[in-house]
Amino acid sequence: MKIAVCIKQVPDSWAEKKMGADGFLDRQNVDAVLNDLDEYAVEEALRIVEAHGGNEEGGPHTVTLISMGPDRATEAIRKALSMGANDAILVSDVALAGSDALATSSVLAEVIKKGGFDLVICGTESTDARMSVVPAMIAARLQWPQLTFAGKVDVDVAGNKVLITRVTEAGVDAMSASMPAVISVVEKINEPRYPSFKGIMAAKKKTIETRDLATVGASVQSPWSLVVDSALRPPRAAGIKVTDEGDAGNALVNFLAEKKLI
Repeated sequence: MKIAVCIKQVPDSWAEKKMGADGFLDRQNVDAVLNDLDEYAVEEALRIVEAHGGNEEGGPHTVTLISMGPDRATEAIRKALSMGANDAILVSDVALAGSDALATSSVLAEVIKKGGFDLVICGTESTDARMSVVPAMIAARLQWPQLTFAGKVDVDVAGNKVLITRVTEAGVDAMSASMPAVISVVEKINEPRYPSFKGIMAAKKKTIETRDLATVGASVQSPWSLVVDSALRPPRAAGIKVTDEGDAGNALVNFLAEKKLI
C-alpha cells in the first residue's frame, strides 16, 4: 500500500501576518513551519501502515510526502520525514509563486496520478489560506472518491477499501470507498508524535526529490483569484464604562436595546 500525504510549509501561526504590495502574503519575513493540521495527516498515515506491518525500507507499505513551494519548504518536509515518512517529493518552480487552490490542486493531482498511490491523506486546510477545498479538488481532478473531515480512519487492505467516521451537526456519519481514494482528517483524529532523535537523524538521509513544472508535466495559468486590495484591521475602539450610581441596570438595558440585542 502506497500512501501519499500532502503537506505545506506555512508562516508560523503565531506570527503577525502582512500582505505585500503585490497582493500576496508576505512569507519572507516570518518564520516558516510545517502546517499544524498536516501533522495529523502524517500521523494518521504512519498509524495506518504500522497497523498493517509497518513502513520499513523495502516493505510493502510506504508513506510519501508531497509538497509544493519554494526550496525552503524542505525544512518543513524534514520535520515530517523525522516523524517516520519514507520519502518526499517537492514541486518547486518560480511559475508557481502565488498559486491559488485551483493551481495547487492541479499540480498535486498530477504528481499523485503518476505515483501509483492507493490512498491520499490531507489535513483539512492550511493555516495561511483557510480554504479547506484542496482535498476535494484533488479528488475531483483524479476522479477518485473523497472522504473528508474524517475523525477516524480504518483501511481494509485485503478488501481494497477505506472506511471513515466523521462528526456532523446531525450525528456521526460512517462512510466507505474503494481505493484509490482521497481523505482529509480533522485535528481530533490523533495526537501527532514528537520526532525522536533517531528519527531526526534518519530524516537527514531520506530522499527529497525536487521537481519543476516541466518534470511534473503540468502547466498553470495565472491565478484565478487575486487579492486586489487589503488594509490593516482598525484598532479596537475603547469600551463604554458605566459608573454605577444606582442606575447601571437601566444603562445596560439601554445599551443592549441600542445594539438591538434585546
